[in-house]
Amino acid sequence: MCDTCVALPCVTKFREAFFAKNSDREPNEAQQLVMIPAQDHVVNSSLRCTYIEIPQVEHTYQVLLSKPYWMWGAEMGANECGVVIGNEAIFTKVAAKKEAGLIGMDYVRLALERSNSARSALDTITTILQTYGQSGNCSHEHGLYYHNSFLIMDEYEAYVLETVQKMWIAKKVVDFYAISNAPSITSEWDMISDDLIKYAIGRKWCSSDKDFDFAQTFSDSIYTKFSQGRERRNFVMGQLGEKRGSIDLDFMKDLLRSHAMNPRHTYPDRSLTAWNICMHAAPGPIRNSQTVGSLISQFNTDGITHWVTGTSAPCLSVFKPVWMEAGLPDIGPQPGGYYDGDTLWWQHELQHRAVLKEFHQRHTMLKQEIEHIEKQIMQMLLSREKGSEMNDLEISQSAFDLERKHYPSWMDILSSSSSQYKNANYYENYWRKINAKAGIQV
Repeated sequence: MCDTCVALPCVTKFREAFFAKNSDREPNEAQQLVMIPAQDHVVNSSLRCTYIEIPQVEHTYQVLLSKPYWMWGAEMGANECGVVIGNEAIFTKVAAKKEAGLIGMDYVRLALERSNSARSALDTITTILQTYGQSGNCSHEHGLYYHNSFLIMDEYEAYVLETVQKMWIAKKVVDFYAISNAPSITSEWDMISDDLIKYAIGRKWCSSDKDFDFAQTFSDSIYTKFSQGRERRNFVMGQLGEKRGSIDLDFMKDLLRSHAMNPRHTYPDRSLTAWNICMHAAPGPIRNSQTVGSLISQFNTDGITHWVTGTSAPCLSVFKPVWMEAGLPDIGPQPGGYYDGDTLWWQHELQHRAVLKEFHQRHTMLKQEIEHIEKQIMQMLLSREKGSEMNDLEISQSAFDLERKHYPSWMDILSSSSSQYKNANYYENYWRKINAKAGIQV
């Protein structure tokens, strides 16, 4: 389960545009940060996606991706043309297909590699969708099948695209927008596939296009409810609305780190069902995913800065800057599904899981440390030389190194803390199993 939003210049403090997403997946599903260069391909060659092959195009753009370690596609990313995309699982009355095919994350990467604008990315997805549809398991350890919604943005405009099998509906964003794990487009849209309303009429879900409401017509009654997709979207939309005219980078960071939707989540062990924008997993079928990667893309007159965590739990992570032109700095080997102390993601995950032993106190202890590092990074940006890719790469590398070098002292801080608080037994047992599966001890 995830949360994604965009804010256009007309509602931000400094006439910037923002894209932001938290990717929520299984606790041991490490997320990889990768930069893939632009490439020319052999004519009539094929491309292997997560499960199937499709025809390759002659040229693909450079992309920055945040992706689950085991799949070809990505949860979110950007390309050299300034296109940024994130997807969300949505659950509908129409059963998602299970046979191996293209999954939503494949569509994110395909659109980024093949599109030079937000509108062309929308067209790329819908064209491929109407040929191949969407199907396949979206979980590495369990069975999870769903349809997809997408937020697509460039420096000029943004679109929301929502899909059911090969059908789709899209809307241009006017000021700001958020999507979560529930259909969001209602009775107003700008583009729609020819068969979507006919499909609903044929099943007597509506009588004509005049009473067609996509979200009301297609939403399922179980997954949408228990994922609290509508509630999370309403929370994000409310936050964006309240900050209209004063939205800035700090606000977008705070939004992705927010536990305010459900204050009880300050103690993650005290509820099996309480969702938040910044998620920490708990046992049971309701809340067994957590935020494993985060991205904020900032569009302004200096270009596009992509702020990435490369780690889980944004409330315990530092947002580091990455620029497409400069490339991704050396962050070490890529993580997999098993603990590897040489990787950034798993090094940070030790901190995260130590905090979960006593979240309320330990989160507070590290919060000031993280704020201090981010202030140092912002100071680095003051010396940024416009147009210097080498300078940008040095700043980016320094930001990653700065966070990483604090990990030993953070563990010392956490290990020296004492508290009378005791997690619920079912919560402790759950994390003991999760940690054992990953081969770590906290």
